[in-house]
Amino acid sequence: MKKLLLALTLLVGLNVQAQKDTTKLGSKLLKKATAVLPKSGSGTTGLSTEEIVSGLKEALSVGAKNSATKLSSLDGFFANATIKVLMPPEAKKVESTLRAAGMGDLVDKAILSMNRAAEEASKSAAPIFVDAIKTMSIQDALGILKGADTAATSYLKGKTTPALTAAFKPVIDAALQKTDATKYWKTVFDTYNKLPTTFKKVNSDLSGYVTEKALYGMFFQVSEEEKKIRKDPAARVSDILKKVFGS
Repeated sequence: MKKLLLALTLLVGLNVQAQKDTTKLGSKLLKKATAVLPKSGSGTTGLSTEEIVSGLKEALSVGAKNSATKLSSLDGFFANATIKVLMPPEAKKVESTLRAAGMGDLVDKAILSMNRAAEEASKSAAPIFVDAIKTMSIQDALGILKGADTAATSYLKGKTTPALTAAFKPVIDAALQKTDATKYWKTVFDTYNKLPTTFKKVNSDLSGYVTEKALYGMFFQVSEEEKKIRKDPAARVSDILKKVFGS
């Protein structure tokens, strides 16, 4: 009889312990599951994939349009020390030599005209960017949402640089002609090349150089606009931007 009672006691004890272990395991699993769920108030809580893609496309579109507007305005490049188009490195000796010879005004006109060309070309940038944005995939969008402050700009740069360069260069060519940049550039280097033969002659590709600098300035400005949208609620100008980037 004693053995039977002892066996029953052990069986009850094991059952109670098993229930405790199950409860403890369930609690651990619940904590793990809760940890991977979006926090209450998170910007992506309850968002559909379509909303995320739509929000990111709009963010890029807004950034591209704002950038084009700013850079295509008078002094958009020229007054911005970060992206101002200056003489290329290989022409620095030309610049210093001409300034030393009292021809600084000629160099200044060449620099101003290059910046005016970049500003003129920027007017056509927004539609090119917007067309590229339309091809963004769901996978691209999710990667951008989790990426750095300029992930969208990096995506855009990687996807569009060759096509943008090809489309941008003719505009730069026309703008250089319109703003007399080509004339000033030719005058600068013709003047320099007529100096004593001790100076090495220079023949730089003006159109290619200004195109490169104009695209750099555009991507730089788009990245600044993207950072604003991610960090500044006032920059989220539509409901979908507030929903995707809000917190």
